[in-house]
Amino acid sequence: MAFTDEWRHAIQDIRGDLSFEDNANQLRKLLKTGLLTLTDLRDDPEKFFLAHRLLAENAPKLGPGFSIRFTVQYNLFAGTVLAIGDDEQVAQLASMQAGGLLGCFALTEKLAGVSSGMVVQTTATYDAAGDCFALNSPTAGAEKNWISQGATADKAVVIADLRVGGKSYGAHGFLMDFRKGGKLVDGIEVGDMGRKTVGNDLDNAWIRFKNVTVAKSALLRKYCDVVDGQYVAKKKGIRPIEMIGQRLFSGRIAVAQAAVTFAQQLVKMTEQYSDNKACWTPGGDAPLSNVPQLRGLYKVAHQRLSDVMSFLQTLELKLGECLRSSAIPPTELVEAIAVGKVKGVETAIDVCFQLKQEVGSYALMGDTGFEQMDFLQCCKFAEGDSRILMQKMARDRMRAFNKSRTGDPKEVELCAKLAAAMSARGEGAWDEEWQTVYELAGVVCDRVAGKWAPSARL
Repeated sequence: MAFTDEWRHAIQDIRGDLSFEDNANQLRKLLKTGLLTLTDLRDDPEKFFLAHRLLAENAPKLGPGFSIRFTVQYNLFAGTVLAIGDDEQVAQLASMQAGGLLGCFALTEKLAGVSSGMVVQTTATYDAAGDCFALNSPTAGAEKNWISQGATADKAVVIADLRVGGKSYGAHGFLMDFRKGGKLVDGIEVGDMGRKTVGNDLDNAWIRFKNVTVAKSALLRKYCDVVDGQYVAKKKGIRPIEMIGQRLFSGRIAVAQAAVTFAQQLVKMTEQYSDNKACWTPGGDAPLSNVPQLRGLYKVAHQRLSDVMSFLQTLELKLGECLRSSAIPPTELVEAIAVGKVKGVETAIDVCFQLKQEVGSYALMGDTGFEQMDFLQCCKFAEGDSRILMQKMARDRMRAFNKSRTGDPKEVELCAKLAAAMSARGEGAWDEEWQTVYELAGVVCDRVAGKWAPSARL
């Protein structure tokens, strides 16, 4: 309770109508309080997730800008250092926090789009003569884009294809200076992605690297290093990109919880309005909340949002055990987290859009929270777009079906339909049967959610 009160006090004056730099300075100030440390994702994950939820309570008034900036700093930037940095690199987080230094996470690229992570074309080539790396964007498609905090960050975790001795070793992380004394490091070019429907207090940047010299010590080296000009894997069977992916799991829970919290707050604010909005009836004035469909919607919305939040908090506790021990989450939990991300965000979207249709002109007014509903759009594609996650669920289920045609009858039926289509028409039938693919994913979602939250209405 002490943290909750202190945190709410610390964030009560956060604003969403500021410039990039002024909004960033709000995070610098919050960082310096030390209330939530950059290592709490590992050391106290419950506090990490709670801080996100409390911040999201203000999202209907502030929009998504500061919330995204916050989670980029704590989950993607610092969390990646925690995941693949060695002890010396992790120790740097404390001094960064004390100095209020901000970091960005440069993964997504123009060509890869939503497939970013699987496709990384930025290169980091080892220079044996200088014992350093040369960071480059070899094509326009390799330029980083939609990099939150890219116009204000002092540091960056850059994901690039590591090349040593002419050989590619795949995506690796580099912790580097991005700005020194407020000026971009030589060879880095940055531009603004443009005006958005919401969240214009957050800087989203494209980044181009041109022969940027990066110290050898920048390679996040918990699991690998370059020694005497040779690439060395420190732990057999563990690739850095797989550990970078761990941040997507914590991010998926945090984002889904933020979406649900946004919806809960929007319902609460709207219900308070309609409780006090008098409407004429033949029997005398009555509150707008008495309209049957609105009253029914409130009841259902509260239950649905409560149930999906309970599911997400169950996943949070299980993932927290893995975060504390630096263990790789089991496949079953990874699948459940993906389901939780989809269920949480889609439930929030459904509830809010239904609510918008039932409150008439009130939903058109400013400062009601409805003008910030694109917060949910941000949640939908952040840390794994819902469609991409569902594609993976369907493909995983098909792989299991090809090994053993057992399991949930509906899933088996849909898998058999897809298998027959691909047998007759080739691999292209997967795209042609896209509706069946997503229907299969939806059935998988329902089964997994039912297992983890059997009494919930999801």
